[in-house]
Amino acid sequence: MATITYVFTLDHVAKMLGEDLELLQAIVSNPDNLAYGSIISVIEGDDASVTALTDDGIDELTHMLSEARRCPATWAEFLDDFAIFANPDAIARIKAKSTR
Repeated sequence: MATITYVFTLDHVAKMLGEDLELLQAIVSNPDNLAYGSIISVIEGDDASVTALTDDGIDELTHMLSEARRCPATWAEFLDDFAIFANPDAIARIKAKSTR
């Protein structure tokens, strides 16, 4: 395994991938959704941290979203799985976007 020398903040990943930040936050809120070590917590100080992803984490996330977007029904089911983590307005906003 190569040494990790840099990571990407979740905000940056959302912009890079053109994804909704709240959706990505819901996905990475459960560390079991990506391989161990793909999600990094960067401590900024007392009670402050930022979530970041490794290159492998971004690849896994991209694959996960691509698989979920195979068809509208799969996408809707995928989003419903994360509905408990994100607020209802975010889920409605994300569902309103096309499956690409």
